[in-house]
Amino acid sequence: MWTTVGEITNYGDSVNVQVEDIDNSDWVLELEDIEKDTAKIIQHLNKNERKINGTRHKFQKGQILYSKLRTYLNKVLVAPNDGFCTTEIMAFGSYGILSNNYICYVLRSLYFLDYTLQCGYGVKMPRLSTTDACNGLIPLPPLAEQERIVNEIQRLFSIIDIVENGKDGLQTAIQQAKNKILDHAIHGKLVPQDPNDEPASELLKRINPKAEIITDNGHYQKLPVGWTICRLKDISKIVTGSTPSKSNCGYYGGIFPFFKPADLDAGRHVYKAAEYLSEDGKRASRVVPKGTTAICCIGTIGKVGYLMYEGATNQQINCAIPSKVVDSVFLFYLCASPLFNDKLNSESSAVTSNYSAPLWA
Repeated sequence: MWTTVGEITNYGDSVNVQVEDIDNSDWVLELEDIEKDTAKIIQHLNKNERKINGTRHKFQKGQILYSKLRTYLNKVLVAPNDGFCTTEIMAFGSYGILSNNYICYVLRSLYFLDYTLQCGYGVKMPRLSTTDACNGLIPLPPLAEQERIVNEIQRLFSIIDIVENGKDGLQTAIQQAKNKILDHAIHGKLVPQDPNDEPASELLKRINPKAEIITDNGHYQKLPVGWTICRLKDISKIVTGSTPSKSNCGYYGGIFPFFKPADLDAGRHVYKAAEYLSEDGKRASRVVPKGTTAICCIGTIGKVGYLMYEGATNQQINCAIPSKVVDSVFLFYLCASPLFNDKLNSESSAVTSNYSAPLWA
């Protein structure tokens, strides 16, 4: 059945206590101690640990603590212990045999939140009046169902907490999985080999007759049949970026993308640049085509991105423009692989174009 907060609780009957009457060892709860939305206690300080004056509300363990200030922050909880709180928090209990946890969850629900936002007063620091709070409608199920609802909410919230706490680990696992896939790809373990394919050594001769053919070495054990090792410069044109003079304002503010290392955070698909050049700025730059692999060579060495549009880069980026017989996306994945990245960092003082990579045809 429907009821109201005022019919089932003593909301508004707060016990006021002067700060000088609170013992130094008593818990004093302030609004900043409560996390928004989750209503978790993020710090627990006693009176002697904070500078306070004036009046506080006294509360007991198990009572509902409701922040009437800026209700959209959803700072509503059941008190885990006795203590004293700011007068912006209303401490109250329920009449009869009711679940305070259930009432707490109703007060935190979007339904009740919408109600408080409609009747709150004040612009910068909106508050809920005692009258409006007591008139707030609450759907009240039987006690046993209240308890089942609370148990199910707590079960689901615990799952959400596990997911939330595991976000960093999940991101690490995702990155490790990506690295493993790339590692398998450049070692010929990702897809079946076709013995009828033209050997990569023959392909390399057609790409660059002067290229050094390396069938295997100590860094690349168990190279698949038909594969070879070559230099990045043998299968692509390397272009080092440059920055048009900043003293010439006419070079900037156009529509031609000027990519920088931070833009490569997009990864495989780099559509946008933080800065754009004019036509004059474009002519003063080293233009690279769509499908170029951009490789950061200063700062975060090895960060790569696949340019989805023609553009230019600054001097912190070397661009690999693929040969016509090398798939541009395959080249990107080669340069994004852990093997290439490790090689890049181990020889960071060398020229990017000299780094070697496995080539598959």
